[in-house]
Amino acid sequence: MNRPVLIANASGFYGDRVAAMREVIEGGPVDVVTGDYLAELTMLILWKAKRKDPSAGCAKTFLTQLDQVLGPALDRRIKIVVNAGGLNPSGLAEQAGELAARLGLHPKIAWIDGDDLSGRIGELTAAGHDLAHLDTGQPLRGAGVEPVTANAYLGGWGIAEALAAGADLVICPRVTDASLVVGSAAWWHGWARDDFDALAGAVAAGHVIECGPQATGGNYPWPADSAVESPAVGRPGYPIAEVAADGASVITKHPGSGGFVSTGTVTAQLLYEIGEPGYANPDVVAHFDTIRLTDDGPNRVRISGTGGSAPSGSLKVAINYAGGYRNTMTLVLTGLDIESKAAAAQAQLFDLLGGKERFDQADVRLLRFDRPDAPTNAQATAHLQITVKDRDRALVGRAFSNAAVELYLGGYAGFHTTTPPTDATEFGVYWPTLIPADLVTQRVTLPNGTTRTIAHTPAHTPAHTPAHTPALAPAAPAPAASAPAAASAASVRSIAAAPALAPAAPAATPATQTSGLTTGNASSTISPDRLARITARSGELNFSAGTFTAHSGQTPSGIVNAEITARSAGAGETVRAPLGLVCGARSGDKGGIANVGLWTRVDREYAWLREYLTVERFRELLTEAADLPVHRYELPNLRAVNFVVVGLLGDGVASATRPDPQAKGLGEYIRSRYVDLPAEFAR
Repeated sequence: MNRPVLIANASGFYGDRVAAMREVIEGGPVDVVTGDYLAELTMLILWKAKRKDPSAGCAKTFLTQLDQVLGPALDRRIKIVVNAGGLNPSGLAEQAGELAARLGLHPKIAWIDGDDLSGRIGELTAAGHDLAHLDTGQPLRGAGVEPVTANAYLGGWGIAEALAAGADLVICPRVTDASLVVGSAAWWHGWARDDFDALAGAVAAGHVIECGPQATGGNYPWPADSAVESPAVGRPGYPIAEVAADGASVITKHPGSGGFVSTGTVTAQLLYEIGEPGYANPDVVAHFDTIRLTDDGPNRVRISGTGGSAPSGSLKVAINYAGGYRNTMTLVLTGLDIESKAAAAQAQLFDLLGGKERFDQADVRLLRFDRPDAPTNAQATAHLQITVKDRDRALVGRAFSNAAVELYLGGYAGFHTTTPPTDATEFGVYWPTLIPADLVTQRVTLPNGTTRTIAHTPAHTPAHTPAHTPALAPAAPAPAASAPAAASAASVRSIAAAPALAPAAPAATPATQTSGLTTGNASSTISPDRLARITARSGELNFSAGTFTAHSGQTPSGIVNAEITARSAGAGETVRAPLGLVCGARSGDKGGIANVGLWTRVDREYAWLREYLTVERFRELLTEAADLPVHRYELPNLRAVNFVVVGLLGDGVASATRPDPQAKGLGEYIRSRYVDLPAEFAR
C-alpha cells in the first residue's frame, strides 16, 4: 500500500494570489499541486477574452505562476494539475511549453479536452435532447437563445491517465473542482473504477481544499476561534490533503503558514455550495452524510468514513448565453422621508425614459442603511439601486445613466449618485443542464503527442456495499524522492471518466419538512438501502419527534451511545438573540441557487438547531425566500443542516441584480437574525 499522497491546492478562483503556488511548493513537502480557476462566471469571462484573441480563453495568470515554480517542481518531482485550460486547454499547453523552452526546461505536458459542447447544441437538440434547465425545467430547445459556451463537467480519470503516462503538468478544461484531487489520488494509489468509497473520500478532500484558504480560516464565522488558533496576524495559508489508499484524508497546511485548520474550518468548507448529501461527481456519488471528522493534532483534521456509490450516468453541462446589455445607477437618499423620496425618484426617472415597459427588464431596489437620528451623515443614507436590461445597448447605455443624472437639480432633496453616468455592459445568463455521459467524449493528449479516449464509468454497476469502518491511514511522512508505484498506464486506461452533478430538486414544489433524514422535498424520505449504508457508516441512527439517538460506534460529532432530546434544550428560558451565537454558516451559489449550511460545535446545540430550524422558520429569517422552493437536508455527522434556495440568485451571478449575487454573505445574514434562543446558549 502506498503512503498517502500529499496534494496542495494553490488557487481557489481566477484572481487568487499568484504567489500561492510558489509558497506551497517552497513551504514544505508535497507530491501534487492543484489549481482551481474556473467558475460559471469565469467561463463567460474567458469566452469574452477568446472572442477578442483566439490564443486566450484560458487562465493566463497560471503562466505567471508556472514561470515561478516550474524549475523547483521538476527538481522535486512535484506534479502540477490545473483546470486553467478553460476554453483553450491546447492553447495553454502550447504556451506552457513555450515558457518552459525559454527557461531551458523540458517538462512532460499533457492536456485534456472533450468538455466543449458549444458547437454541438443544434445537433443535440435536433436529436431530441431538451437540455432542460435544472432549476426551472424549461427546455433549451425553443427558448430562443444562442449559447456562447457549453461545457460538460469531466471527471478525474483523464488526469490519472496523463499522470500514469509520466506527465509533469496536466492542463484540464472544465473538470469538476474535486476531480483535480480525485484524478491525482487515483493515479497515486492505482484505484479501480469501482473503488467508490476511496473515490468518494477523494471527492470530500477535493471539495475541502478546492477553495484554497477557505479551508484554513478564510471566511470563517468565529473571529474569536481564529484569534486563538492563529494568533499571528496575516493571511491564511493554502491547504493540503494527505489522501490515503482507502480514501481517508488529513486536511492540513504547511507549518508556519497563516491561518488554522480545525474541524470547524473543514466542516464549513464541506457545506460550501452543496445541495443534497449525495454529492454527485462524474466518477462517483460521495455521500457527505457519512463523513466523519476527527482531530489529528494541531492543524490536522482527519476525514474518514465517506461512502461512495456509482455515478448517475449523466454529466452536468454549464451553458452560458449572451443575455443583452445592462446598466445600473445608484441614487443616494438621505435623512427623512426615504420611501417617498425613492418613489418620487423612480417615477421621475422612468417618466424621462418613456416608462419601464421600454426595457426588457427593470429592477428597482431600495437598500436601507439609514437609522433615526444618525450620528454621522453616512449613517443617515439609503440607496435606490436601479438596473435596466435590454438587447438594445443604446437604450440602456448613456441614455439611461444621463437621464438619472438629469435629476440632480430637479429631484428630491439631497439628490446625488454613487457614480458618474456609466455605459452599458454586456451580461450573460447561466443555464445548467444534464446530458447522458455517453454523448461526451473525453480525450487526453499525452506528452508523446498520442491521444487516448477516456471512457465513462458505467452508471449501473452491481450493488456496492461499503465496509463497516474503513481503516484509517497513518499520518503521511515526507514524500519520497521518487514517484509512487502507481497503476500502469494499461490499468488506468481500463478505468475511465464518468458523469457529473446530480439534477437539482424539482423547482415546482416548495419544500416541506419530513421527519428523520430529510431532503426537504415533498413526500421525500430516506430509502431502505440508503439507511443501511448510513447505518454501516455512522452507527444506528434513530430519529423520532425531535430525538436523535446514536448506537454502536462513534460519529464524528463524538456521540457515543448517547441520546439527545432537542426539546430538553429548548424547554427552559429563552431569549431573543442572534442565531449565530449557536451556529456557524457558510453560503454560496450554483447559478440561480443559493445554499446556506449551518453547523454547531457541540451535540446539544445541534439537537436544538435540528429541531428548531425548520423550512418554515428559515423562510421567516430569509423573507426573500417566502415564495421560492426551499430544500432542507440534515448531516448529523457534521452537526449540520443545509438549506438550498432555488431561484434566489435569478439567472446566476453574470446577470443578477441582487446585492451579493453569489450569496457569499447570505450565511452571515442568517446568523445575524434574532430567534428565540435557549438562554443557556446565549451565555
